[in-house]
Amino acid sequence: MINRRSFTKAVGLGTGAAAVSLAGLGGVSGAADSGHGHSGGHSGEAPIVPTITPGTHTSFPGLKQIKAGLLNVGYAELGPKHGPAVICLHGWPYDIHSYVDVAPLLADQGYRVIVPYLRGHGTTRFLSSRTFRNAQQSVIALDIIALMDALRIDKAVIAGFDWGSRTGDILAALWPERVKALVSVSGYLITNRMAQLEPISPAAEHTWWYQYYFATERGKKAMERKDLRHDLTRLVWDLVSPTWNFDDATFERTAAAFENPDYAAIVIHNYRWRLGLAEGERKYDRYEDKLAAGPAIGVPTITIDPLLDPFTAQPGDGSGYRNKFTGRYEHRALNIGHNLPQEAPTAFAQAVVDVDHF
Repeated sequence: MINRRSFTKAVGLGTGAAAVSLAGLGGVSGAADSGHGHSGGHSGEAPIVPTITPGTHTSFPGLKQIKAGLLNVGYAELGPKHGPAVICLHGWPYDIHSYVDVAPLLADQGYRVIVPYLRGHGTTRFLSSRTFRNAQQSVIALDIIALMDALRIDKAVIAGFDWGSRTGDILAALWPERVKALVSVSGYLITNRMAQLEPISPAAEHTWWYQYYFATERGKKAMERKDLRHDLTRLVWDLVSPTWNFDDATFERTAAAFENPDYAAIVIHNYRWRLGLAEGERKYDRYEDKLAAGPAIGVPTITIDPLLDPFTAQPGDGSGYRNKFTGRYEHRALNIGHNLPQEAPTAFAQAVVDVDHF
C-alpha cells in the first residue's frame, strides 16, 4: 500500500459553477507525499489564486510565431517577459483555448505563460513540405524542447492534459533539467506500445472507439472532411465532459484550430502509432526505447484526476501510477470532465502555483 497523509476524496462542481481552488479548501482532495527527494521552487507558502467563473475569458490578447526545430510554432504568451516560465500544453481534440482562463490567472501571479499550438494545430506549421507528418510521442516532446530553446527558456513548469500530460511526462522523464515542476492531468501517460497490443475490458475499449475508428480508412477520411471532423470532435467533447455546459461559440473557437492543413495527418498518425499500426522514424528510436521502459519522474509533481472523465480509472486516487513519481508529489481529484483546465481553470492554475512552491 502507498503511504498517504490523507486519502483522496472528490469535490462536486456543479455545471456552470465557478472553479474551486485546490489549495486546501474544503471538499477538494489532496494527498501529499514527500517522495524520495525535494526540488525547491519559490520559498514560502503558495499564494491563493483568485476564483473565477470558467469562461470568463474567450480569447488571448494576441498570438505569436517563432521558428523552432521543424516547426513555425504559433503560441500565446501572457505575463512578464522575465517571469518564471510556465508552458501549458493542450490535448486532443482541443487547442490553446483550454488555457484561455488559466493563462491570465498565472500571468497575474507573475508567471511568463506560454501556450503553444501542438504540431498540426492552429497556426503551427511545418517549415518543410518534405517533413514526415510524424506524431509519435517523443517527437511532440522534442517540439517543446525546440520551442524552449527558441524562446531562451532554460527551465519551466510544464502543465498539461491529454496529449499535453503525455508530453509533460516525457519531458520530465527524459529532460528533467528542463522541467522545474510538473502538473499532469490523469497522471502518468507515457505510452507503452507493447502493452497497447493487449486487450482491456470491453467497457474501457468502448471508451476508445475513436482510436479504433482512426485505424480504418473510413476514420481517416472522416478526419479529412471538414463536416465530419467537426461533428466527430464535438461528439468527443460531449462524451468526455458530461457536465461541462459549454456553448457553441466555445467549441467553434477551438474547432478553428482543426483547419490546419496537417491536422488530419497528425491525429491519424498519433493514434495509429500508439496501436502499432504506423511506424515512427528510426532517428527517434533512442528516445522511444527509453520511454518503453516506463522511466520514473523525479521532478516535483502534482497529478490531478478528473473523476467525470470516462478515461479516469476508478477510484481516481492515482494509486495506479503513484510509483512512477519519485520526487515531491501530491495527488488531487475533481468532479470534472476531461478538459480540466477549461472546466476548472482556478483549480488548474492553483496546482501550477502550488507545485512551483514545493
